[in-house]
Amino acid sequence: MTAASILVVEDEALLGRMICDNLRIDGHVPELQRRGDVALERLLEARFDLVILDIMLPGLDGFAVLERVRKRGIETPVLILSARSSDNDRIRGFEYRADDYLTKPFNLKELLLRVAALLRRARGANEDDHVAIGDNRIEFDKHLLVTWDGRSVTLTPSEARLLRLLAQHRGKVVERHELVATTLGPGTAASVRTLDNLVSRLRKAIETDPKEPRWLETVRGVGYRLAL
Repeated sequence: MTAASILVVEDEALLGRMICDNLRIDGHVPELQRRGDVALERLLEARFDLVILDIMLPGLDGFAVLERVRKRGIETPVLILSARSSDNDRIRGFEYRADDYLTKPFNLKELLLRVAALLRRARGANEDDHVAIGDNRIEFDKHLLVTWDGRSVTLTPSEARLLRLLAQHRGKVVERHELVATTLGPGTAASVRTLDNLVSRLRKAIETDPKEPRWLETVRGVGYRLAL
């Protein structure tokens, strides 16, 4: 399986390190955060393939983190890992659109199998999707853009990530800092100017008049929006 970026939110340091160590053995790239408020900040500024989320956390509990993430339109798969095992807690987790719920104590092998299943499901859904932007068509599984005038353009990974994120929030403004983190990678030294140049290249492909964009709109001082 391709390496995945996984945010582990667990306030028990020893348990969190153990989970991260085993995720690394499985070939993934985990990041451990022990506070809910800090985890929320990371999810708003960077892209992860999966979140393993405890409920009882300092700063902000896991339910609040999940609720706020979903309200922001972030659809990253979330596996709740908690000692709270009541039916009410499980139902609440799924009401906030968790993708899975595993109670403590847990079998490590089962956790890793559930992680693998969630990643397969998410990647399978993403591989089949496509987006129409006016008379343009994007096929994400092929990294292919078929333009309004019939050209076939191969998208770079950054271009594909940018278009996917804008499409997920279609009609809404996505702030530049979020686009930089998601498109160019967390911790990147790339500037907002790099993002603007990326947008400029895409406009030349999808717009009939790149100087007067119809689809990829600039919201000055905030970010970009993909028009409905």
